Amino acid sequence: MTVQIHDGTRWHAVCTLADLQPGRGVTALIGGAADGHQVAVFVDRAGTLYAVDNLDPFSGAQVLSRGLLGSRGDRPTLASPMYKHVFDLTDGRCLDEDTAPDGSPAVLKVWPVRVAGGAR
Repeated sequence: MTVQIHDGTRWHAVCTLADLQPGRGVTALIGGAADGHQVAVFVDRAGTLYAVDNLDPFSGAQVLSRGLLGSRGDRPTLASPMYKHVFDLTDGRCLDEDTAPDGSPAVLKVWPVRVAGGAR
């Protein structure tokens, strides 16, 4: 079974479901090396998949795939390994601060992600 991410145009196979360990992220490059996007992909213990930008808007580092999954109330979350800001995995909002240091909204892009049957 293949994990796929949609870039707005088409689905990209990024790994197999067996490659993902619950609670641990992987980084997928969608597009080419020059114009691609790094996406952090996770599966939680219930088997739900999440895909968000890998770029931490507070540190500017591509590190969110190394973050920690958790929850706040009934919301699944991701804590950045840099400054520990927590993001809602369903809509990408930072739950700690509204804006990043550059003044932009502190919101991660949430990528559509699915499992497609059969290995590629």
